[in-house]
Amino acid sequence: MADRRRTGAAAADGGSAAPLKDAPLADPPAAAPLGAQAREAVLQRIVDRRYAQGARLVEREVAEELGMSRVPVREALRALVTEGLLELLPHSGVRVRRLERADVEHLYEVWEPLSVQASRLAARAVAAGGAEGLDALRATLRQAESAAAADEGTREVAAHTAFHEAVVALSGNPLLGRTMEQLSWQLRLVFGLREEPAHMRAQHAEMYRHIAAGDPEAAAASTLLHVRDSRAVALRSLFGDA
Repeated sequence: MADRRRTGAAAADGGSAAPLKDAPLADPPAAAPLGAQAREAVLQRIVDRRYAQGARLVEREVAEELGMSRVPVREALRALVTEGLLELLPHSGVRVRRLERADVEHLYEVWEPLSVQASRLAARAVAAGGAEGLDALRATLRQAESAAAADEGTREVAAHTAFHEAVVALSGNPLLGRTMEQLSWQLRLVFGLREEPAHMRAQHAEMYRHIAAGDPEAAAASTLLHVRDSRAVALRSLFGDA
Protein backbone atom coordinates (compact mmCIF):
# COMPACT_ATOMS: atom_id res chain seq x y z
CA MET A 1 0.00 0.00 0.00
CA ALA A 2 2.86 2.41 0.90
CA ASP A 3 4.53 1.79 -2.47
CA ARG A 4 1.28 2.57 -4.31
CA ARG A 5 0.80 5.82 -2.36
CA ARG A 6 4.40 6.87 -3.13
CA THR A 7 3.87 6.09 -6.82
CA GLY A 8 0.79 8.32 -6.95
CA ALA A 9 2.56 11.13 -5.10
CA ALA A 10 5.55 10.95 -7.44
CA ALA A 11 3.26 11.34 -10.46
CA ALA A 12 1.52 14.32 -8.89
CA ASP A 13 4.95 15.94 -8.35
CA GLY A 14 5.85 15.45 -12.00
CA GLY A 15 7.67 12.12 -11.63
CA SER A 16 7.79 9.58 -14.36
CA ALA A 17 5.55 6.99 -12.69
CA ALA A 18 2.02 6.76 -14.06
CA PRO A 19 -0.74 7.90 -11.65
CA LEU A 20 -3.32 5.47 -10.37
CA LYS A 21 -6.53 5.65 -12.35
CA ASP A 22 -10.09 5.21 -11.23
CA ALA A 23 -12.30 2.80 -13.13
CA PRO A 24 -13.47 4.42 -16.39
CA LEU A 25 -16.85 6.10 -16.21
CA ALA A 26 -19.57 5.23 -18.67
CA ASP A 27 -20.05 7.81 -21.39
CA PRO A 28 -23.13 9.99 -20.87
CA PRO A 29 -25.95 9.38 -23.33
CA ALA A 30 -25.30 11.28 -26.52
CA ALA A 31 -27.70 14.05 -27.40
CA ALA A 32 -29.53 13.73 -30.68
CA PRO A 33 -27.71 15.48 -33.54
CA LEU A 34 -28.82 19.06 -34.08
CA GLY A 35 -30.31 18.22 -37.46
CA ALA A 36 -32.51 15.55 -35.83
CA GLN A 37 -33.52 17.98 -33.07
CA ALA A 38 -34.44 20.60 -35.66
CA ARG A 39 -36.44 18.06 -37.66
CA GLU A 40 -38.46 17.04 -34.60
CA ALA A 41 -39.11 20.67 -33.66
CA VAL A 42 -40.33 21.57 -37.16
CA LEU A 43 -42.39 18.38 -37.34
CA GLN A 44 -44.08 19.18 -34.03
CA ARG A 45 -44.96 22.65 -35.28
CA ILE A 46 -46.54 21.16 -38.39
CA VAL A 47 -48.49 18.60 -36.36
CA ASP A 48 -49.86 21.13 -33.89
CA ARG A 49 -50.58 23.55 -36.76
CA ARG A 50 -48.26 26.37 -35.73
CA TYR A 51 -47.01 25.87 -39.29
CA ALA A 52 -50.24 25.64 -41.27
CA GLN A 53 -50.70 23.64 -44.45
CA GLY A 54 -49.42 25.69 -47.36
CA ALA A 55 -47.34 27.99 -45.12
CA ARG A 56 -43.96 29.05 -46.53
CA LEU A 57 -41.02 28.33 -44.22
CA VAL A 58 -37.97 30.58 -44.41
CA GLU A 59 -34.78 28.89 -43.27
CA ARG A 60 -33.42 31.97 -41.50
CA GLU A 61 -36.69 32.60 -39.63
CA VAL A 62 -37.03 28.97 -38.55
CA ALA A 63 -33.42 28.98 -37.32
CA GLU A 64 -34.06 32.12 -35.27
CA GLU A 65 -37.24 30.65 -33.80
CA LEU A 66 -35.48 27.42 -32.80
CA GLY A 67 -32.38 29.20 -31.54
CA MET A 68 -30.16 27.20 -33.90
CA SER A 69 -27.75 27.92 -36.71
CA ARG A 70 -29.04 27.59 -40.25
CA VAL A 71 -27.02 24.43 -41.01
CA PRO A 72 -29.07 21.93 -38.90
CA VAL A 73 -32.29 23.69 -39.89
CA ARG A 74 -31.38 23.34 -43.57
CA GLU A 75 -30.70 19.65 -42.96
CA ALA A 76 -34.05 19.25 -41.19
CA LEU A 77 -36.02 20.97 -43.96
CA ARG A 78 -34.36 18.82 -46.61
CA ALA A 79 -35.22 15.69 -44.64
CA LEU A 80 -38.86 16.72 -44.32
CA VAL A 81 -39.02 17.42 -48.06
CA THR A 82 -37.77 13.88 -48.66
CA GLU A 83 -40.38 12.51 -46.23
CA GLY A 84 -43.16 14.40 -47.99
CA LEU A 85 -44.14 16.82 -45.23
CA LEU A 86 -42.64 19.82 -46.99
CA GLU A 87 -42.38 20.64 -50.67
CA LEU A 88 -39.93 22.81 -52.58
CA LEU A 89 -41.18 26.09 -53.95
CA PRO A 90 -40.49 26.86 -57.63
CA HIS A 91 -37.77 29.44 -56.99
CA SER A 92 -36.57 29.06 -53.42
CA GLY A 93 -37.64 27.91 -49.99
CA VAL A 94 -40.17 25.32 -48.88
CA ARG A 95 -43.75 25.21 -47.75
CA VAL A 96 -45.83 22.84 -45.68
CA ARG A 97 -47.39 20.32 -48.02
CA ARG A 98 -51.17 20.21 -48.11
CA LEU A 99 -52.67 16.80 -47.43
CA GLU A 100 -54.67 15.47 -50.36
CA ARG A 101 -57.54 13.02 -50.05
CA ALA A 102 -55.40 10.31 -51.66
CA ASP A 103 -52.70 10.83 -48.98
CA VAL A 104 -55.19 10.11 -46.22
CA GLU A 105 -56.75 7.15 -47.99
CA HIS A 106 -53.34 5.59 -48.67
CA LEU A 107 -52.35 6.07 -45.03
CA TYR A 108 -55.44 4.30 -43.73
CA GLU A 109 -55.07 1.49 -46.26
CA VAL A 110 -51.68 0.71 -44.75
CA TRP A 111 -52.47 1.52 -41.12
CA GLU A 112 -55.67 -0.56 -40.91
CA PRO A 113 -54.17 -4.07 -41.21
CA LEU A 114 -51.12 -3.17 -39.14
CA SER A 115 -53.21 -1.68 -36.34
CA VAL A 116 -55.59 -4.64 -36.29
CA GLN A 117 -52.69 -7.09 -36.11
CA ALA A 118 -51.02 -5.06 -33.36
CA SER A 119 -54.14 -5.35 -31.18
CA ARG A 120 -54.43 -9.07 -31.92
CA LEU A 121 -50.80 -9.66 -30.94
CA ALA A 122 -51.10 -7.47 -27.85
CA ALA A 123 -54.07 -9.50 -26.61
CA ARG A 124 -52.18 -12.73 -27.29
CA ALA A 125 -49.23 -11.40 -25.31
CA VAL A 126 -51.50 -10.59 -22.37
CA ALA A 127 -53.12 -14.03 -22.55
CA ALA A 128 -49.63 -15.55 -22.41
CA GLY A 129 -48.84 -13.64 -19.23
CA GLY A 130 -47.18 -10.55 -20.69
CA ALA A 131 -49.33 -7.85 -19.12
CA GLU A 132 -46.51 -5.45 -18.23
CA GLY A 133 -47.52 -2.91 -20.86
CA LEU A 134 -51.14 -2.61 -19.76
CA ASP A 135 -50.34 0.14 -17.24
CA ALA A 136 -48.89 2.32 -20.00
CA LEU A 137 -51.91 1.63 -22.20
CA ARG A 138 -54.32 2.50 -19.41
CA ALA A 139 -52.38 5.69 -18.68
CA THR A 140 -52.96 6.97 -22.22
CA LEU A 141 -56.71 6.56 -21.72
CA ARG A 142 -56.54 8.68 -18.57
CA GLN A 143 -54.43 11.29 -20.36
CA ALA A 144 -56.96 11.56 -23.19
CA GLU A 145 -59.87 11.98 -20.78
CA SER A 146 -57.96 14.64 -18.82
CA ALA A 147 -57.06 16.53 -22.00
CA ALA A 148 -60.63 16.39 -23.30
CA ALA A 149 -61.99 17.67 -19.99
CA ALA A 150 -59.54 20.59 -20.14
CA ASP A 151 -60.31 21.19 -23.84
CA GLU A 152 -56.63 20.73 -24.71
CA GLY A 153 -56.79 19.39 -28.25
CA THR A 154 -53.04 19.08 -28.83
CA ARG A 155 -52.58 17.05 -25.64
CA GLU A 156 -55.53 14.84 -26.53
CA VAL A 157 -54.04 14.12 -29.97
CA ALA A 158 -50.75 13.21 -28.29
CA ALA A 159 -52.59 10.79 -25.98
CA HIS A 160 -54.47 9.29 -28.94
CA THR A 161 -51.21 8.64 -30.76
CA ALA A 162 -49.57 7.31 -27.59
CA PHE A 163 -52.41 4.80 -27.17
CA HIS A 164 -51.74 3.21 -30.55
CA GLU A 165 -47.98 3.26 -29.95
CA ALA A 166 -48.52 1.50 -26.61
CA VAL A 167 -50.58 -1.22 -28.30
CA VAL A 168 -47.74 -1.81 -30.76
CA ALA A 169 -45.22 -1.96 -27.92
CA LEU A 170 -47.40 -4.47 -26.08
CA SER A 171 -47.56 -6.67 -29.20
CA GLY A 172 -43.92 -7.59 -28.65
CA ASN A 173 -43.15 -7.62 -32.38
CA PRO A 174 -40.11 -5.40 -33.10
CA LEU A 175 -40.57 -5.56 -36.87
CA LEU A 176 -44.13 -4.32 -36.52
CA GLY A 177 -42.84 -1.59 -34.23
CA ARG A 178 -40.26 -0.40 -36.76
CA THR A 179 -42.83 -0.47 -39.55
CA MET A 180 -45.32 1.55 -37.53
CA GLU A 181 -42.64 4.13 -36.71
CA GLN A 182 -42.55 5.00 -40.41
CA LEU A 183 -46.24 5.95 -40.23
CA SER A 184 -45.99 7.82 -36.94
CA TRP A 185 -45.61 11.38 -38.23
CA GLN A 186 -48.38 10.91 -40.81
CA LEU A 187 -50.77 9.61 -38.16
CA ARG A 188 -49.86 12.46 -35.81
CA LEU A 189 -50.55 14.95 -38.58
CA VAL A 190 -53.93 13.48 -39.54
CA PHE A 191 -55.00 13.14 -35.90
CA GLY A 192 -54.05 16.78 -35.35
CA LEU A 193 -56.01 18.08 -38.31
CA ARG A 194 -59.21 16.13 -37.89
CA GLU A 195 -61.91 16.30 -35.24
CA GLU A 196 -61.47 14.24 -32.07
CA PRO A 197 -65.00 13.10 -31.19
CA ALA A 198 -65.78 11.64 -27.78
CA HIS A 199 -66.75 8.26 -29.20
CA MET A 200 -63.14 7.77 -30.33
CA ARG A 201 -62.10 7.69 -26.67
CA ALA A 202 -64.87 5.20 -25.97
CA GLN A 203 -63.57 3.00 -28.79
CA HIS A 204 -60.09 3.10 -27.29
CA ALA A 205 -61.53 2.00 -23.97
CA GLU A 206 -63.27 -0.90 -25.71
CA MET A 207 -60.04 -1.93 -27.42
CA TYR A 208 -58.27 -1.78 -24.08
CA ARG A 209 -60.86 -4.03 -22.41
CA HIS A 210 -60.44 -6.75 -25.04
CA ILE A 211 -56.65 -6.53 -25.00
CA ALA A 212 -56.57 -6.65 -21.19
CA ALA A 213 -58.90 -9.66 -21.27
CA GLY A 214 -56.50 -11.47 -23.60
CA ASP A 215 -59.13 -11.87 -26.33
CA PRO A 216 -57.25 -11.51 -29.66
CA GLU A 217 -60.20 -11.66 -32.06
CA ALA A 218 -62.39 -9.29 -30.06
CA ALA A 219 -59.44 -6.89 -29.81
CA ALA A 220 -58.88 -7.14 -33.58
CA ALA A 221 -62.58 -6.58 -34.34
CA SER A 222 -62.85 -3.52 -32.10
CA THR A 223 -59.68 -2.09 -33.63
CA LEU A 224 -60.98 -2.60 -37.17
CA LEU A 225 -64.16 -0.71 -36.25
CA HIS A 226 -62.12 2.08 -34.69
CA VAL A 227 -59.72 2.54 -37.62
CA ARG A 228 -62.52 2.59 -40.18
CA ASP A 229 -64.45 5.09 -38.09
CA SER A 230 -61.27 7.16 -37.72
CA ARG A 231 -60.89 7.18 -41.50
CA ALA A 232 -64.45 8.41 -41.99
CA VAL A 233 -63.95 11.17 -39.41
CA ALA A 234 -60.67 12.23 -41.02
CA LEU A 235 -62.14 12.42 -44.52
CA ARG A 236 -65.19 14.30 -43.29
CA SER A 237 -63.09 16.77 -41.25
CA LEU A 238 -60.51 17.41 -43.96
CA PHE A 239 -62.50 17.12 -47.17
CA GLY A 240 -66.16 17.40 -46.19
CA ASP A 241 -67.17 13.85 -47.06
CA ALA A 242 -66.61 10.21 -46.10
